[in-house]
Amino acid sequence: MSGTWMTTRAWLLMLPLLVVMIAVIGWPLVDTVRLSFTDAKLVGTEGNFVGIDNFTKMLSGSNFQRTLVTTALFAIISVAAEMVIGVLAALLLNQEFRGRTALRALMILPWALPTVVNATLWRLIYNPEYGALNAALTQLGLIDAYRSWLGEPGTALAALIVADCWKNFPLVALIALAALQAVPREITAASLVDGAGPIARFRFVILPYLAGPLMVALVLRTIEAFKVFDIIWVMTRGGPANSTRTLSILVYQEAFSFQRAGSGASLALMVTLLVTVLAAGYAALVRKTVGSAA
Repeated sequence: MSGTWMTTRAWLLMLPLLVVMIAVIGWPLVDTVRLSFTDAKLVGTEGNFVGIDNFTKMLSGSNFQRTLVTTALFAIISVAAEMVIGVLAALLLNQEFRGRTALRALMILPWALPTVVNATLWRLIYNPEYGALNAALTQLGLIDAYRSWLGEPGTALAALIVADCWKNFPLVALIALAALQAVPREITAASLVDGAGPIARFRFVILPYLAGPLMVALVLRTIEAFKVFDIIWVMTRGGPANSTRTLSILVYQEAFSFQRAGSGASLALMVTLLVTVLAAGYAALVRKTVGSAA
């Protein structure tokens, strides 16, 4: 009786939160599913039931396929670079030297900046008329004339990846740095006595302690990279010639720019399903990694 009352009271205490979640998340999700099977416009008519036509058109269309490739390239390259740079930064900041505390605090700054501020900063750096990058490369003799890094399809995506890495590598570094604090100094000292080099020491002594936390960082950053919208929208709006258009931007354009609420809803559901599959796969991988480490 006591246990039943405790369970009932727990649900009663959670009831306001459940109501808010249903109102904020549940109803919009249900309405999105409903819209995805219609040809509804953003304003005006409710639209007619069209079945899975929106999904088949999106999946078979060149826009979706090209955008999916762009999103995958952005996510894979940016996350891989952030993981490598983050781990290297953590290893550096784990050493003892003067000014380490100040350097750790400075490292957090890019991650702490709002994404819009970060994107605006990099737009100024890449500016084709007075950007700092063009000025530096010209003075070093690496380029002959100023270039529009965000205005050329061949360089725009790479420029965005650099900006995203600068913004997010501190998160990986902080997670790795926290994990490095758990490495017993006795084991590290013993490996030095045994003559282990830096690479062997990292692989066999340090990496087992980093595996679990780094997998969590990998999950978080991959999901965020696949959903990326703000930094690309501020810097290029998906251009030039749609060379930096990601899935989230395509959803926005379908639903709001072109006012095709039905196809925009179907695309949003496909993106949600893709991110959910990625999250589930990574979660299984995290459990496996943490379990083997334990």
